[in-house]
Amino acid sequence: MMELLALVLFLWLLVKAVGLAIRLTWGAAKIIAGLLVALALPVLFVCLVFVGGVALLLPLALIGAAVGILKACT
Repeated sequence: MMELLALVLFLWLLVKAVGLAIRLTWGAAKIIAGLLVALALPVLFVCLVFVGGVALLLPLALIGAAVGILKACT
């Protein structure tokens, strides 16, 4: 009987740990995506004002990476 109780307790803790890991991962993904967008937008504006063409690929790639991270987590 004690083994059954311990098994139930460990399974409950496993479910709680997995839930916590998912919440932490989602939070980290939102932070990373936010940083990518925060870095990409000023670079995008600078490239639009001073440069053109190929230099626009870097900020667009950063924004695309941020969107991709957020889409992958949902």
